[in-house]
Amino acid sequence: MTTYPANHTRSDLTLRLRSAGCVFAEEEAELLLAEAGSPQDLERMAKQRIAGFPLEQVLGWAGFRGLRIAVDPGVFVPRRRTEYLVELGTRFARPGSAVVDLCCGTGAVGAALAAEVPGIELHATDIEPAAVRCARRNIEPAGGRVHEGDLYAALPPGLRGRVDVLLVNAPYVPSMDIGTMPQEARLHEPLIALDGGSDGLAVQRRTVAEAPLWLAPGGRLLIETSVRQAPRTAALFDAAGLRPEVLRSEELDATVVLGFRPESTPEGHD
Repeated sequence: MTTYPANHTRSDLTLRLRSAGCVFAEEEAELLLAEAGSPQDLERMAKQRIAGFPLEQVLGWAGFRGLRIAVDPGVFVPRRRTEYLVELGTRFARPGSAVVDLCCGTGAVGAALAAEVPGIELHATDIEPAAVRCARRNIEPAGGRVHEGDLYAALPPGLRGRVDVLLVNAPYVPSMDIGTMPQEARLHEPLIALDGGSDGLAVQRRTVAEAPLWLAPGGRLLIETSVRQAPRTAALFDAAGLRPEVLRSEELDATVVLGFRPESTPEGHD
């Protein structure tokens, strides 16, 4: 059994974390104690958390749909609300389905879907090299492939027109709202993974516009967004020839716009 010096006891660690503003200090102390391999390890991790690093980056993993998803420093941390994307994805993905996790970050969405729907053909993309390295740790053991590049430009050309399920957690925070986000996100997660442009829809706009070129007939695009932005996100789907539906999970405080590509799309969208 590992023993720690006085300042590493559960109660003292909890007090240090609470004093630093950690709302769930007791639970975080338990996780740090369980993860640390030595007193030195624990002190390093405690100092990182007290300095404001996201808990998941300090631990090196995040819990997501019952999985431990590897999380590297400087990579966007998967949020629990994004589990709703996976929940919806399981309704449409089948063994053999071509599935893409676009703007994948850690690859949590794709890895979780592959765990719940074995046998999918899984691809994931991100523009951030650090995210791609991290995603490969989570996606490749699930039999998927991770590609580095800007949105669809990263995908193999052979996927064009045959993607059954396209899952997207693109940045959707308006630029002017970034300053209101928690410090741990603003300082320790890449801005490119947070900033959705002046109206929060810049990346969504590009994603939706090209989606019909990549979706198979009958394929579905699912994009996480906010309650406030959902009507405008849905309008983008409609303009691209995708039939939109706004879906909501009150339990997870999550909003997703689902778009269906008909067997034939309106003229100008093929």
